[in-house]
Amino acid sequence: MIQSRDDIRNIAIIAHVDHGKTTLVDELLKQSGVFRDNQEVQERVMDSNDIERERGITILSKNTAVYYKDTKINIIDTPGHADFGGEVERVLKMVDGVVLVVDAFEGAMPQTKFVLMKALDLDLPVIVCVNKIDRPEARCEEVVDEVLELFMDLDASDEQLDCPFVYASAKEGFAKLDLADESKDMMPLFETIINYIPAPTGDPEANTQLLISTIDYNEFVGRIGIGKVDNGCLKLNQEAVVVNHHNPDKQQKVRITKLMEYDGLNKVEVTEAGIGSIVAISGIADLHVGDTVCGTDNPVAIPFQKISEPTISMNFIVNDSPFAGQEGKFVTSRHIRERLFKELNTDVSLRVEDTDSPDSFKVSGRGELHLSVLIENMRREGYEFAVSKAEVLYKEDENGNKLEPMERAYVDVPEEFTGAVIEKLSMRKGELQNMTPIAGGFTRVEFLIPSRGLIGYRGEFMTDTKGNGIINTIFEGYAPYKGDISYRQLGSLIAFETGESVTYGLFSAQDRGTLFIGPGEKVYSGMVIGSCSRAEDIELNVCKKKHLTNTRSSSADEALTLVPPRILSLEQALDFIDTDELLEVTPESLRIRKRILDPLERKRANNRKNS
Repeated sequence: MIQSRDDIRNIAIIAHVDHGKTTLVDELLKQSGVFRDNQEVQERVMDSNDIERERGITILSKNTAVYYKDTKINIIDTPGHADFGGEVERVLKMVDGVVLVVDAFEGAMPQTKFVLMKALDLDLPVIVCVNKIDRPEARCEEVVDEVLELFMDLDASDEQLDCPFVYASAKEGFAKLDLADESKDMMPLFETIINYIPAPTGDPEANTQLLISTIDYNEFVGRIGIGKVDNGCLKLNQEAVVVNHHNPDKQQKVRITKLMEYDGLNKVEVTEAGIGSIVAISGIADLHVGDTVCGTDNPVAIPFQKISEPTISMNFIVNDSPFAGQEGKFVTSRHIRERLFKELNTDVSLRVEDTDSPDSFKVSGRGELHLSVLIENMRREGYEFAVSKAEVLYKEDENGNKLEPMERAYVDVPEEFTGAVIEKLSMRKGELQNMTPIAGGFTRVEFLIPSRGLIGYRGEFMTDTKGNGIINTIFEGYAPYKGDISYRQLGSLIAFETGESVTYGLFSAQDRGTLFIGPGEKVYSGMVIGSCSRAEDIELNVCKKKHLTNTRSSSADEALTLVPPRILSLEQALDFIDTDELLEVTPESLRIRKRILDPLERKRANNRKNS
């Protein structure tokens, strides 16, 4: 018999990137008494990973639980970036409602639409939280109208349209139901969650069913499956069967050796969990997202949507440059292969394949950010390797026509730069869909553009808009191939010989373009040391010292003035490299190089390509 469990609420917090989800969860944790009064709590406590903290983004969804009065509220903090959309899709299966956070100034953004669409498709009730109402430029009433328009665009039902709106400042720690109200805390939001989000339902007498929605990994206990108990009761040491909706042949007998629930930021061991409980189970080696853990009597898999396919790939290659093995701890193909396959334990949107070469692995993901986070994690762990230019993954339709992934790009840009942005995106096969003026002298331009047209564009975009533009993209689907795109208009400056760069050599080189290195840096033949100001590659000798045979002294070198080099970040370097180049990644350095280091071989290869 179906029953509801009134002492639990399961919610996900969803939003566009940087609209304040994680800060809001922090405040709910603080005000529910999870932390001691005298406990020092760092900001964005849910972003536990170093990269998440540095970039201010959430990459992995996180579970936590707070108590309000007699009700346990399980909260899942989800990522906002499109590249991590796979995380959002999966965790929504665990919850009975969502809190949609919208910035009081920026309003409904592309990713707001994406996450809301996923929630409405699953028929989940939505609480809209207009956050950052303390911003001086906040425009709350207009944002409410924008959100309601978005609901209508997404064909929301009348019940979904009749959703409650809560106004909050997560940073200041208060929420209110009406802008005119006085409020000092988050009570109005807590009350709205209890009153509006339905309690989880299920049949406690039925056979056990637990859908695994997220996988965590721990060196000590291995894979940890996280999901919600839909029916029955899960007990410690219970015999169970693992089945999968998309793989009917899977029938794996297991035993539940460790069962945990969330309490604040911790996992606590329990002996049993009833319907509606979000639990973590460990001790099952071959557990995957989408598996259903069932009782042994009549195992029935819970339907689960397939994980979105990757759209972009890179080759991870053993580093074979002249400086190979000098800075990294893990450098062999065995090390790199093991680390990449280990990543598959937790990242279900990633694909890793062996290639014809034992020293190269094809890694596919949801976008450049998705793969760059993996690269950054690996270099911090001491790995040394090289990566190729990102390439999109093509498909074929039933007639054998080539299809490519398309993105819908929303660009907010100051009016004076609109022309430059439209020109650049049009050159990259983008089609202008819409153009509207927005607050603050900005224009919002909407483009439909091939995914490969955006590869390497963000750096150029920041230059063209003097750092004032914002670009957001969302995957649109596959469409017929749009034709060739030239990624880069300018060539590379290439080091001619191995040695150490000196001021004299760099001074004569800087007239040819923009340098990426300063004096005293080790370079090798075939290494890219800058961007050329023309559309051709130029080889330069930056290790060249001035001959001392003439009457002037070498101290005249001190008068030479160098323009400061442009130091590339990982994302900028991945954007910059061309198809005939690689990025050498070590724990200490990022070096761009030509695939073929030997200048003669390189010339022959170019001649063959052009003939």
